[in-house]
Amino acid sequence: MAAAFFTLQPVDQSAVLMKTLLLLSVLSIAGSVSSDHHSGTSETDHTASGNGSKLFPWDKMRLPKHVTPVHYDLLIHPNLTTLTFTGFANIQVTVNQQTTSIILHSKHLQITKATIQGGKGNSHAETEVMVWKHPPFEQIALLASEPLQVGQNYTVHIEYSANLSESFHGFYKSSYRTQEGEVRVLAITQFEPTAARMAFPCFDEPSFKAQFSVKIRREPKHLALSNMPIVRSVNISKWLVEDHFDVSVKMSTYLVAFIVSDFKSVSKMTRHGIKISIYAVPDKINQADYALDAAVKLLDFYEDYFSIPYPLPKQDLAAIPDFQSGAMENWGLTTYRESALLYDSEKSSASSKLWITMIIAHELAHQWFGNLVTMEWWDDLWLNEGFAKFMEYVSVSVTHPELKVEDYFLGKCFDAMEVDALNSSHPISTPVEDPAQILEMFDDVSYEKGACILNMLWNYLTADVFKAGIVQYLRNYSYRNTKNEDLWNSLTNICPVDGTHESQLQSDGFCTRNQQTSSSSHWTRRETLEVGTMMNTWTLQKGFPLITVMAKGKNVYLRQEHYMKGSHSSPPTGYLWHVPLTYITSKSDTVQRFLLTTKTDVLILPEEVEWIKFNVGMNGYYIMHYEDDGWDNLISLLKENHTAISSNDRASLINNVFQLVSIGKLSISKALDLTLYLNHESQIMPVFQGMNELIPMYKLMEKRDMHDVENQLKEYIVNVFKNLIDKQSWNDEGSVSERLLRNSLLLFACARKYQPCVDKAEEYFMKWKESDGTLRLPNDVKAAVYAVGAQTVEGWDFLFSKYRLPSFNTEKNKIEVALSISRNKEKLQWLMDQGLLGDIVKTQDLPHIVVFVAKNPSGYHLAWKFLKENWNKLAQKFELGSHSIAGMVIGVTNQYSTREQLAQVKEFFSSLDEKSSYLRCIQQAIEIIEENIRWMDINFEQIKLWLQNNKI
Repeated sequence: MAAAFFTLQPVDQSAVLMKTLLLLSVLSIAGSVSSDHHSGTSETDHTASGNGSKLFPWDKMRLPKHVTPVHYDLLIHPNLTTLTFTGFANIQVTVNQQTTSIILHSKHLQITKATIQGGKGNSHAETEVMVWKHPPFEQIALLASEPLQVGQNYTVHIEYSANLSESFHGFYKSSYRTQEGEVRVLAITQFEPTAARMAFPCFDEPSFKAQFSVKIRREPKHLALSNMPIVRSVNISKWLVEDHFDVSVKMSTYLVAFIVSDFKSVSKMTRHGIKISIYAVPDKINQADYALDAAVKLLDFYEDYFSIPYPLPKQDLAAIPDFQSGAMENWGLTTYRESALLYDSEKSSASSKLWITMIIAHELAHQWFGNLVTMEWWDDLWLNEGFAKFMEYVSVSVTHPELKVEDYFLGKCFDAMEVDALNSSHPISTPVEDPAQILEMFDDVSYEKGACILNMLWNYLTADVFKAGIVQYLRNYSYRNTKNEDLWNSLTNICPVDGTHESQLQSDGFCTRNQQTSSSSHWTRRETLEVGTMMNTWTLQKGFPLITVMAKGKNVYLRQEHYMKGSHSSPPTGYLWHVPLTYITSKSDTVQRFLLTTKTDVLILPEEVEWIKFNVGMNGYYIMHYEDDGWDNLISLLKENHTAISSNDRASLINNVFQLVSIGKLSISKALDLTLYLNHESQIMPVFQGMNELIPMYKLMEKRDMHDVENQLKEYIVNVFKNLIDKQSWNDEGSVSERLLRNSLLLFACARKYQPCVDKAEEYFMKWKESDGTLRLPNDVKAAVYAVGAQTVEGWDFLFSKYRLPSFNTEKNKIEVALSISRNKEKLQWLMDQGLLGDIVKTQDLPHIVVFVAKNPSGYHLAWKFLKENWNKLAQKFELGSHSIAGMVIGVTNQYSTREQLAQVKEFFSSLDEKSSYLRCIQQAIEIIEENIRWMDINFEQIKLWLQNNKI
């Protein structure tokens, strides 16, 4: 974000200033600065001067370790009328190296007074200090008149004021409209990764853990929340209350949180005696029951699973009206966007229940992974996010088995591979420094790939060994910070005795097992489980391997290479992974295992087989290529008896075959041949994967005016799934996966103008409209009904009128999709404009709306124009490097496939300032367009010919 920093000139040439200048050997200050007057402290912007001398006493982005915080005592007083706040911070610090300055973070804070108190023999003396600013690094320096001594404790006292942030980070303003139409304001924090410095001066890096005592001043009509429970409230005046919260556990600054609002709550106790509360705006607290029950179950699960008690007396979950991401794991006060926490049993869909459960599971997993044990620096963010994403599935599969979350895990791996197949990808562990680079780490590589490689390791080590290792990791590093190797070391020396494995700890400290080749739990060799060596190949290099197999009699020849999209004449060299291969064959459905640690190897089967399928259940983060007649045999299997392998195995074959087309290993005709079997498919993951591969093909054509082939392809896709579409009932019956499938199939069919679907949806919409929206529609068909209804101006206007009502809050996402696929360009433009204004359409929803419009053949020009014209506003609101900005950049451009479109994208982004133009998402967007161009040049004529020769 382009920060608007202020600059202050010292008030006078006091003795403190003179002594400080001498200590720093500063003779002059280059350039002129404006002046302002404050009682007590002078604050000056000091950056590099024209002659290259640095006046600020620190020249690195990372803070020095000379001084470390022990305890923060914070008093925060927000004014929800003037939208400002004042703050008082007392920070107890320990000096580790003699210094004359304390460097800490501050951003947009107007510091009015700063003092240092303490030191040997001078514990009660309070000395005013100079405050210097270095805006490029968001740092301030407190300049002491005497050197601070090693081993001594000091207290830094800082008084300051600031505006509540207008973005979604720092201490920011949120608002909502009551059912009566009154607008109410609240103040909320979002500090991860680098925004605590916007609320109080601090050592804003994960490794500077400390305890926090928070006091909040508020009006009597409001409620204050923070990480810890309130221990007492003091009436300052008739109009002002000061809440004192208990001292926190030792934690990083990004986990501190406070809210001032008029929220209401519902509460329950867990089996372990922890009070769980859901907070929401008063009109929506009746939608909190599902989240409350889920949170109680999940927190109990984690306490039992980790065998480490949750260390706080309470866990609050707050639904925030304006929230950029899905949720945030602040210790003891997790925050969520409303759609990620609130569930209406009458109106919410099955997908809402699934999403809410998974997000709560994610944030509560963070209470251990991330909060109790925190990565040393943001380059290992995946230790937080990959684990929390993985634990979603581990926990919810136990606490909510009816959701069958294990069915959806491989979809996360496919998502990660889409990004990880690009040259612009990055290793899971990647060096980062500035805030934008740090924000960019919050991507599919850190989350989804992190979770997928942990799942692969879980399968490799077995569940018991994995669990024992992570429990040891959490116990060893509680309230501390870690790096990659700390996790691998914890997972290496584990030998559980469970009656299944004959295990022993070797003299070298590694656990080995005597393996039996017939056991589905074991590897085909006696392997030394040196986890670090194996996992470094997955975390320290980008991308993933393509494993090529060729069966000759009983011999299976294996070869690995780096899978990468793009116009590379040969695959990148120098990459090698330790790949835990799994496989089944036509002769045995027992999972066999083989650890591939070399470029090539040979696997010997006990007998010849008709087919062999590797990566069973897609539990490994790699893709497969079957040479010679390998693919033909698998395609025949799918056509003749597709249920011979699991639905996840079928989904992985669909994914892999199209990935191989992208790098020229297979023809598009071969991939399309495989999709013919989908006419008989009924399971959610193969169907979704088939749609995910086929739909983007015609989406590329939509933006190139290739209407004949585009329409033939659309007709083919509808016909492939026609049997399944016709079987769908227009109600809410069935399992969660059946309901999710119904929702997606009907929306797809109606959007593709499949007449039976359109007729049914129009009938529902007219009845619903005639009832003025009071008719109860089945939740699983609403998306299709709304999408069809919004195609007329009258229907669009009616739908939007309902969108504005509080009673339709849980349906806003569905309505936004429907409004965004209108063919009316004026409506599409107006919708995006309203999202930027943030009154009628919440700005938090704008990134999704822009991407929806970009997918619309009538809207993609508008979305691109909107992104260009409002780039600076969007960057300021959502922050450069954020997932929101990345989502818009890639979502708006990833269906471009002409050289003209590529030139436009390159021209615009190269015209931006350096900070913007070097964003990873821009490199990804350009690379995706280049790949689309190449893909269409190679495959379009083949698709055209294949469609002519294959009718369903």
